[in-house]
Amino acid sequence: MDILYRDDADISVETAIDLYRRSTLGERRPVDRPDIFAGMLKNANLLISAWHGQHLVGIARSLTDFSYVAYLADLAVDAAYQRQGIGRRLIQETRQRLGRECMVVLLAAPKANAYYPKLGFEHNPRAWMLRSGERGSRPVSQ
Repeated sequence: MDILYRDDADISVETAIDLYRRSTLGERRPVDRPDIFAGMLKNANLLISAWHGQHLVGIARSLTDFSYVAYLADLAVDAAYQRQGIGRRLIQETRQRLGRECMVVLLAAPKANAYYPKLGFEHNPRAWMLRSGERGSRPVSQ
């Protein structure tokens, strides 16, 4: 199967949401909020997509400084295309566009937790999250 990997595709919000729904990541992303999804796509500074013909089958969405660290915010592959190396290749394509010493960090989705060690990722128990609207989420006074 020929999969084309691109870093220059103009992906519509509707197309991205459709992919996330076809992957397990849609369970944990705001697929019912196209306004938020639009910001997710617009503000990611590294977006690698995988295409089977005109069909979007995978995406790696990152926020990075390209030198020290890249946060791989989303790795989504259509469930019908999983276990074919597309996720692995999306990560490789991401790394090729980063500086040689730039590390990649991510928060694994529960269903994907066992996947990342197979790709060489090390577990780090020091990740922390502060969600909007939760206790402790208050503006910093100036």
